[in-house]
Amino acid sequence: MTHTVEKIGGTSIANTPVILDNVLINGREGDDLYNRIFVVSAYAGMTNLLLEHKKSGKPGVYALFAKAENKWQWSEALTELSEAMREKNHEVFGDHPDRKVADNFVLERVEGVRNCLIDLHRLCSYGQFRLDEHLMTVREMLAALGEAHSAHNTSLLLRQRDINSVFVDFTGWRDDEKMSLDERIRTSLQGIDFSKELPICTGYASCIEGMVKLYDRGYTEVTFSRIGALTNAAEAIIHKEFHLSSADPKLVGNDKVMKIGKTNYDVADQLSNMGMEAVHPKAAKGLRQAGVPLRVKNTFDPSDAGTIITDDFHPEEARAEIVTGIKNLYAFELFEQDMVGVKGYDAEALKALTRHKVWIVSKSSNANTITHYVDCTRESLNRAAADLEALYENAEVTTRELAIVSVIGANLDVPGMTAKATSALYDAGINMLGLQKLTRSTDLQLFVAKEDYDEAVRVLHKALVEEESAHRDGDSAEIRTAA
Repeated sequence: MTHTVEKIGGTSIANTPVILDNVLINGREGDDLYNRIFVVSAYAGMTNLLLEHKKSGKPGVYALFAKAENKWQWSEALTELSEAMREKNHEVFGDHPDRKVADNFVLERVEGVRNCLIDLHRLCSYGQFRLDEHLMTVREMLAALGEAHSAHNTSLLLRQRDINSVFVDFTGWRDDEKMSLDERIRTSLQGIDFSKELPICTGYASCIEGMVKLYDRGYTEVTFSRIGALTNAAEAIIHKEFHLSSADPKLVGNDKVMKIGKTNYDVADQLSNMGMEAVHPKAAKGLRQAGVPLRVKNTFDPSDAGTIITDDFHPEEARAEIVTGIKNLYAFELFEQDMVGVKGYDAEALKALTRHKVWIVSKSSNANTITHYVDCTRESLNRAAADLEALYENAEVTTRELAIVSVIGANLDVPGMTAKATSALYDAGINMLGLQKLTRSTDLQLFVAKEDYDEAVRVLHKALVEEESAHRDGDSAEIRTAA
């Protein structure tokens, strides 16, 4: 029997009634409910409480424990997390007896983690043990709590509806055996009959490699990808709260955006680079190599087929498919007069940015200047700048806030596209701060001031997507009329 592997994101899984009606059940009965494997993310906001806020950097349990400025502040944050999880249980189960089961599950996990961290803190009070040597393991353990919570709840909800769901816990809770990711998945799924049982899997998987260490917040999609590859799934499906469209409908308007019906993994990678993840790049690589097609579906529009992403889609007709970008970006510029012909500056800049976990979106350079366009907190950027200034005494490191707008397509070899884009911005009174287009022809990057971002997206979408689409439709109509 063929089966699918399907991933539900944090925002979607948090909307329990919609997920049940539109995704998990969606009118299915009997055998049609099975031959699907689900991988779920933590409920929206939970991982921020566990680690740190993804955008603001506000410390969660992990960040507070790592700093250890206040011995018990992290414990208070863990108590707040436990309360937030039980509040979610109340929202999901109401007065049903399963609420007590879900609360007990949360308390067991949270208090187990608390005891572990107290013991670790006590152990590291001795000079022979260093806390920083164990922090990544702590981060992994904390990250696992969010997915275990949501997956366990989802399995309980399905059983209430007489669906034979199985809670598949990849987190390795109280498991003393170390495994690779593939071993963890194979061992945990062993013995499950997909045709009669519905696995609900945690997005986090405990493994020797370290999921958070390697993939940071993208580990759920990597788990999803490996399940698809290892089980030879017929299709991998990601359920999101939106259609994959030509632009953000909130910026451009629902009546102007166009849903993307089919594209390739090159486009998916470019979207991921802009923070608009259709799928994590590492997950896309695994599916691509395994020959598993990926479908992105809108949770709130279950009848729509969504967007299919394959490796073999190479459109003959060149066109812009998507206009997106990042509104809050920094230009991190290293200037050194003596850089010309000297190797090493680029490598050291990269080391500094990597050391402080700065996400590099794009890069440019000339004879004496290297500029990285990065998405990070100001604190991380300042630390990276301090490292380089200490290393190169005569160098100037400057930072500037700006925005990037990216025009993306599987084939952007459109004659005059760059000229049309720059002219459109000029006519709209938007000053362009930079531009890049690589020979791969999958994206055109334009840098503008933060305050011009919204209008730049609208202007470029109108010029390169809406008008070009109307032009193509007009040409097609003329051909039909002539025929």
